[in-house]
Amino acid sequence: MRFVTFEHHGHQHAGVVSGDHVVSLKGAGFPDVLSLLNGGEEALKKAAEVLANPPADATVPLASVKLCAPIPKPTKIVCVGLNYRDHAIESKMEIPTRPTIFSKYNNTVIATGDNIVLPKNSEKPDYEAEFAFVIGKGGRHIKAADWKEHVFGYMNLNDVSARDVQLAVSQWVMGKTFDTFAPMGPWLVTADEVEDPHNLTISLTVNGETLQNSNTKELIFKIPELVEFLSSIMTLEPGDIVSTGTPSGVGFSYNPPKWLKPGDEVVVRVQGLGELRNTCVAE
Repeated sequence: MRFVTFEHHGHQHAGVVSGDHVVSLKGAGFPDVLSLLNGGEEALKKAAEVLANPPADATVPLASVKLCAPIPKPTKIVCVGLNYRDHAIESKMEIPTRPTIFSKYNNTVIATGDNIVLPKNSEKPDYEAEFAFVIGKGGRHIKAADWKEHVFGYMNLNDVSARDVQLAVSQWVMGKTFDTFAPMGPWLVTADEVEDPHNLTISLTVNGETLQNSNTKELIFKIPELVEFLSSIMTLEPGDIVSTGTPSGVGFSYNPPKWLKPGDEVVVRVQGLGELRNTCVAE
């Protein structure tokens, strides 16, 4: 299933996409996607029943709604740096032997179709196509072998980064957390829809030009390792987003660099997860 958060007639709904329509889950007792995630297997079963026999008054054309980020206010946004071998090499950094972790905050979250605001106090805004997974069942000290019990689904994410701010200090967070710097979506695809999350094409275009093109099989630390590592330190909760890193081809790797500019259209595509499309504007 493909879960969304959408606005219709001034109200926000959790929904599930069915062809070219979306079915609201509000009448089924789920005011938002986070409540669905907290409901576990029973909630997922109930959503499937609604999708199989959707009420007429809960079904609207997908083209008539405004899609929001699938989880507009996630509990955590955990990001993994240097997690593709080719990207670590182009960054002139050693291949990590332990995951490099940073975070983003809710101010960064925007949806497909929203504008990426390029900050006036950065001259080097960059893009990063990423494959993100979302926690369904939380826990602490989760074994790698049990990862499938805890991952609800997957979505596209763009880890927009102000390189001059990011690399001015050893900690990356400030360069990663400008407003609008985490576009995500368009929807959250349940794990059963993705046969192998470690063999998906991932790409990014700017104004139609392909600048990143790789496959998630190139991940250094894969989902089982990340779930085990992260949960050894923090309790993972339903709705936590873990963005797994970006492949080679980021803007700073080109000569001359390809920094984002006002008017640029950026599209992230991970196989089976739809298109995340955003336009850049100046602050």
